[in-house]
Amino acid sequence: MSDTVHDLRKFAAPEVIFGNGARHMLTKYVQNLSLGHCFVVTDKGVRDTGLVDALIAPLHERGIRTTVFDDIAPNPRDSQTRRGAAAFLEARCDGVIAIGGGSPMDAAKAMGFMATNGADVLSFEGVDKVEVPGPPMICVPTTAGTSADISQFCIINDTGRKVKIAIVAQAAIPDVALVDPECTYSMPPALTAATGMDALTHAVEAYASTVASPTTDLFALDAVRLVREHLAQAVHNPLDAVAREGMMRASMHAGYAFSNAILGAVHAMAHSLGGVLDAPHGECNAIVLPYVVKANFDAAPHRYRALAQAFGVDVRKRDDRAVKEALCGAIDALGREVDIPQGLRALGMSREVIPRLARTAMADACMLTNPRVFTQREVEGLYEEAW
Repeated sequence: MSDTVHDLRKFAAPEVIFGNGARHMLTKYVQNLSLGHCFVVTDKGVRDTGLVDALIAPLHERGIRTTVFDDIAPNPRDSQTRRGAAAFLEARCDGVIAIGGGSPMDAAKAMGFMATNGADVLSFEGVDKVEVPGPPMICVPTTAGTSADISQFCIINDTGRKVKIAIVAQAAIPDVALVDPECTYSMPPALTAATGMDALTHAVEAYASTVASPTTDLFALDAVRLVREHLAQAVHNPLDAVAREGMMRASMHAGYAFSNAILGAVHAMAHSLGGVLDAPHGECNAIVLPYVVKANFDAAPHRYRALAQAFGVDVRKRDDRAVKEALCGAIDALGREVDIPQGLRALGMSREVIPRLARTAMADACMLTNPRVFTQREVEGLYEEAW
């Protein structure tokens, strides 16, 4: 029996229905929440698959009205959330349904906050700045990695400052998440790879976080194992039901972990890249991850050894230096196997913006729970290495 005494920790999560066919529970939960007019937030790509129309048709049959808002881009903009909130209020909706990846779900959260608080999206930046909860919200994720469907995070692009803001609040946790692996079958390989590496990054950073707990550790390590086992197969064989379910479970478990243990320097750096360059979030994480793991390792070697073991690295009879190199090599190898772009230069980043990127990353809330305290110059060095 362990003799370790842990500090108090909160664990928050929505009601989750997981498994093939979970999406078909949407009408039941809309009725459970007594909603009469749902504001459906998605993007044009998801809408073109026919999924949105298929899910809202049963609502219409039961007399429940919908207003669909699909003007959402990757890295959702503050301007889009303002237009969405205005549309929500104009239509007099009483609940939100988000169908899509992290961008529609984050945008939907922000729109709800604006509608109920009568305030601009940028006023919610930071921790617990949402005074009035948003309207009831149901999420149907179509990617396996962002975990916006179960987390207390909401990430929005402040286009004026060219930074990504983090809204962290209990109110950002949806009421219900219908997590259906079948919704991910239409994801192209590149998106499967990017979101899958995002899930891996969530798990790694949550486990190494300075506010990790025994509960979040369980989910983080399991997510690492699941990504190792299923990501490459999901990328190269997109109709493999076992791989798709494994990655959806990895995303969910990583979400439980990072929503409660927060993240670290990888996400701080990726948020900066997304704000300044509008670069793809999952690919930014995937490229930066091995460099930050290498820099962080000595600050929490026992944590990273456990992560290495979960990732399939044989840690027996190997010192920390050898395990560090093996873990970073294994992460890099998985990225190459699923065709992640090699280096930030492949995303169009010039070296001239590195000081600006580092300044923005240093101000990101995710830096607060990184196991190592970096200087701005050290973060600049990490960008240089990843370039």
